[in-house]
This record gives sequence, structure tokens and C-alpha cells, in this order.
Amino acid sequence: MGGNVPPGVVVTTALPSARRPTIAPSVLDSAAGIAVVRRLSGPSRPGLVLVDGPSGVGKSTFADRLLAAWPAGAARLVRLDHVYPGWHGLERGALALRRDLVDPLERDAPGQWRRWDWEAGRPGALERMSPGRPLIVEGCGAFAAGAHARGALRVWVTGPDGMRRRRALDRDEGGFDEHWDDWDAQWRRHVARARPDRRADVRLHMAGGTSHRPRAT
Repeated sequence: MGGNVPPGVVVTTALPSARRPTIAPSVLDSAAGIAVVRRLSGPSRPGLVLVDGPSGVGKSTFADRLLAAWPAGAARLVRLDHVYPGWHGLERGALALRRDLVDPLERDAPGQWRRWDWEAGRPGALERMSPGRPLIVEGCGAFAAGAHARGALRVWVTGPDGMRRRRALDRDEGGFDEHWDDWDAQWRRHVARARPDRRADVRLHMAGGTSHRPRAT
């Protein structure tokens, strides 16, 4: 990649055509990360982008901006927040999305996914998708949801622990408070077992001092 990488973005890549790795500080709210991901997910790569990382780092905002960078209506976005079967369902949600949506689309077949009704605490509406358009999967466990996708582009987003906790709790206005410790422990167990960070093609770091306040999972 060399000089083609916009300034201010971390690109650690396992792509065959790139030298590995180059790591430097980055800020998530610059357009640089979007530019890199859009270039790497161009015509030579299938249209699946997985955005993973811990809670509170800005994954949702990054995915929103990435979706907006595609021509209108070209790409779809599925958030794992809408799939997890409750607060203890991180890995179950990711595996269900892989089985029912990502793997079928990878075979060029129709896929589906089931929403979780958080208010009722039970499964919700069934959503169906046809193959042929780019897909962004965002949320904790996104790499697990796309574990079998050979050409997926994997984006790993990180940030300081204190900052991400504060942002996640502020965003949900108290709804996350009693669940934070359990959810974060669940996330850390998942990372220790699966080591998703090792599969990242692109790494983005949210600096603690940025004024950007994403809506993050």
C-alpha cells in the first residue's frame, strides 16, 4: 500500500498483495479509514465488510459512514445489536448470523436473519436478503459471523478502556449500566478464545481525546 494510504490511519493488513504490517496512530473520525476500507473492498474483493471490536469504540458510527460512502442503495448493513439473543448471547448471535445469512450469501444463495426484540425479551421479525450486493456486518463478534467468508474485509476498531466504557454508558442513558460488567467480561472471554484481532485486515484506533461521539456498540 505504501504511499496510497491516507495519512492518519492504521492499516495492518493480511491481504496477499500488501506488505505486512504498517502500524501508526489513527483517529476513527477522519475520512481516512473510510477511504482505505472502500479501496480494499473494491471490485477485486467480494462485498463483505466485517467491523468488529469492543463496546464503545465507535463501530456503529464507522459502519454508518462506510454505508453512506457506497452509492445510494448499493450496500446493506446488519448490526449484531439487532441479532444477539439477550445480554448473554454475543457468540450465539454471531454464529446464528453466520449460519443463516453470511454463509448462504457466500454461496450466492438467499439468506436471512432474525431480529431480537429487546423489550419483549424474545425473537422478533425475520429479515431476508438476496445475494449480489455488498454487506456490512457490524458489532462485537462480527469476525465470528464471517469466519467462513474467504474474501471478507475485516476491520478491527479499538480504543482506551475508560473512554469506551464512558461512551457506551452515556449513549444508552442508563440502559447499559447494569449489564456492562457482564457484557465486557463475555467479550473478553470471546477474544481470549477466538483471537479475532489476529484476523484483522485494517485496524482503527479511537483516540481518547477526540471530540467525536459515535453511537457505538
